[in-house]
Amino acid sequence: MSRNRQSIGVRGELEAERYLRALGYRLVARNVRYRVGELDLVMVDGADLVFVEVRTRRSCRAGIKAQDTVTVSKQRRLLLAARCFLADPRYERWPARFDVVGIDAETLDVTAHIRAAFEAG
Repeated sequence: MSRNRQSIGVRGELEAERYLRALGYRLVARNVRYRVGELDLVMVDGADLVFVEVRTRRSCRAGIKAQDTVTVSKQRRLLLAARCFLADPRYERWPARFDVVGIDAETLDVTAHIRAAFEAG
């Protein structure tokens, strides 16, 4: 990944975190890496542990929105990484969900926030 793309992603994740904190979410962890995948943000929303996938895009090329880029294979990797995270005894009993936040790379505006974007099973 180019340094510029990486920088855009970092800025998007920070903006997504700011946006979610304003909604009352609390940060647990960011950029958690496992061999099977990476979790951008892990947050708490009420009683739920939320695995947040942040998609930062420069434009809406060909009508494809940032949140539409979370493919089935990406969902599988997120699920595997979430299972690793949930193996920690501190979190193993928490109800969990997957949210997707879309960020416009140029304006850093949140373009979408999809709660429970896909099923964990």
